Amino acid sequence: MTDEAPTGFTRVRLDLAYDGAGFSGWARQAGRRTVQEEIEEALRVVTRSPGRYELTVAGRTDAGVHARGQVAHVDLPDEVWAGQGKGRLLRRLAGRLPHDVRVWRAEPAPPYFNARFSAVWRRYAYRVADHPGGVDPLLRGHVLWHNWPLDVAAMNEASRLLLGEHDFAAFCRRREGATTIRALGDLRWERRADGVVEGTVRADAFCHNMVRALVGALLFVGDGHRPPDWPARVLAARVRDSAVHVVRPHGLTLEEVAYPPDGELAARNAQARRRRTLAGAEGAEG
Repeated sequence: MTDEAPTGFTRVRLDLAYDGAGFSGWARQAGRRTVQEEIEEALRVVTRSPGRYELTVAGRTDAGVHARGQVAHVDLPDEVWAGQGKGRLLRRLAGRLPHDVRVWRAEPAPPYFNARFSAVWRRYAYRVADHPGGVDPLLRGHVLWHNWPLDVAAMNEASRLLLGEHDFAAFCRRREGATTIRALGDLRWERRADGVVEGTVRADAFCHNMVRALVGALLFVGDGHRPPDWPARVLAARVRDSAVHVVRPHGLTLEEVAYPPDGELAARNAQARRRRTLAGAEGAEG
């Protein structure tokens, strides 16, 4: 994966959104419907190309997870991109893509832009309702129902103890060769006017199942099953706790991906690829 388009190609940034209910996640999988497959096939068709142009994405969302601030890039032959004209590619994609995925922006990327490695943070929202009657039927595809009243203040107290750079192994599904060290910059909860409890989670990156496991632990605090310091104790232990449940994916939405100024993209790419360690942590993955 390079940070510059090959000679004769134009790197194009795509900003997109999707309802994850009908997808087996972002990444292409044989025999399954995925967001990547739908967009790559639509690009192939609307550009009348013989082969597929592969997308690189900011964050590979899991099955059932939604996005309205997802970012990807694709390298298109110069002549293909030139033939699209201003807005033409967007209109063609709108006519070809299914209604549960949309591309809102398609523009040439600045030098060294990489949708994955250039990102400085990703922001997710998780939405949960604790009304005894359940979830508003019109929101049921995007809001989890929790059958216990939630104490938002207790959830925020627990969340503050998790902020900063840590090894989040206790909240991640381990993958061979992948790091579980992350810098959690924001984690907070508020009850909206409609009663839905909305969590904001922002980090430089997330490991597999991290957000949904954090939410599961914090819901246990919110409903009184665990004290506010419990998630931090689980974090410090750096091993999965059987009491930490990974909540269902439909309450989770990727809201925003942030990038540095154009002149800092190359430096950010190099920083993102460096092996991570924690001070005093032996054997930490990078």
